[in-house]
Amino acid sequence: MNARNMDETVISAPHETDRLDPRGETAASAERATLRGHEAPVRIAPVKLGPVDVPAPVVLSPMAGVTNWPFRVLCEEYGPEGLYVAEMITARALVARNPKALRLCRFAPSERVRSLQLYGVNPSITEQAAKIVVDNNMADHVDLNFGCPVPKVTRRGGGSALPWKTDIFTELIQRVVRVCEPANIPVTAKIRVGIDHAHETFLEAGRIAQEEGCKAVTLHARTTAEYYGGHSDWSRIGELKAALSIPVFGNGDVWGAEDALEMIRETGCDGVAVGRGCQGRPWLFANIRNAFAGDPARVNPNLGEVCRVIERHAELLTEFYDGDERMAVHDLRKHIAWYLKGFPVGGSTRRAFMECESIDDVRREIGRLDPTVEYPPRVVDKPRGRVRFAKKVHLPYGWLDSRTTTHEERETLFGDDPMDASY
Repeated sequence: MNARNMDETVISAPHETDRLDPRGETAASAERATLRGHEAPVRIAPVKLGPVDVPAPVVLSPMAGVTNWPFRVLCEEYGPEGLYVAEMITARALVARNPKALRLCRFAPSERVRSLQLYGVNPSITEQAAKIVVDNNMADHVDLNFGCPVPKVTRRGGGSALPWKTDIFTELIQRVVRVCEPANIPVTAKIRVGIDHAHETFLEAGRIAQEEGCKAVTLHARTTAEYYGGHSDWSRIGELKAALSIPVFGNGDVWGAEDALEMIRETGCDGVAVGRGCQGRPWLFANIRNAFAGDPARVNPNLGEVCRVIERHAELLTEFYDGDERMAVHDLRKHIAWYLKGFPVGGSTRRAFMECESIDDVRREIGRLDPTVEYPPRVVDKPRGRVRFAKKVHLPYGWLDSRTTTHEERETLFGDDPMDASY
């Protein structure tokens, strides 16, 4: 059902899919696992994005508040030579030289490929942001965000709402590619299936991205309305792969190395993009590396090893925040909740970590834990992070009335430059 008020259009589709995790403990899933053991090996091949070589087709998906360079470094140290993408940079904030945006554009010296994701709605502002990236040699690869389902983004026409408006979508890609191509910086795009199943856009968006010069497309196989609920529909990844000649990366519900293999086997996609599955689990990339190499070894660290990762993460975050330990450990809090997921540590211990104000505080709490506790089997390769459905999809008023924008709509979207320059 669609509803309108004076400012926006709202789609109420809280349970658009009943697709469940197919790996439940059922006879069907057991039979499927048995059959899988007799299937041909998955073909894993390097991917080339213009001048950028990706020897192992694995992508760390950009996640707001998560994939700053300290976390990327941890993932890359465990993983293969893939792409480890910085968290989304708001184009307007970069143009305004917002300090947080500039901090998020930083890369560690050890990062092999500097991958940066831009988010914008206004093609002109996004082009200016891309020019800043090029002129200041800030990245080797630029990804464009057309996949974010968060209401504060979609209600401005951004993220996964934008491909519905083919004129803005096309122009934005054209402008960014025009800036990046002469500098040999490949541009890629991240998309979703559509706003909902009545307003799917992924095949058309993939075709436009390809025609306008994108070197690859990543598809999160859910609609905006599905948010992070249920299980993503990998068959849509296969549809997009069949429709395009550029590489297609699949995204959605890669919780373990076997999921990565299965996604490629089922869809024929060129590689996988990992998001929530690595939260509090950067060693997932080691497992994917091994799986792609045909190595059955899997990393499931005990609590002592996890604590060493936590401490290193805290140290890297302190460097990221220019020595400010308080900001570092506050940033670390959400990661600690993910790192400790499933371990038998009490609520008082978790609260104590949430109250830490320095690295020494973190070390003190680590010292109180039993390092010999094994990694809990019940959370190995299981879903983590956000899993709920979106209750509503928020869009600009009248957004669904047409696939293109009128002059008046553009004035409303861009006339007062509503892109938030703050964080």
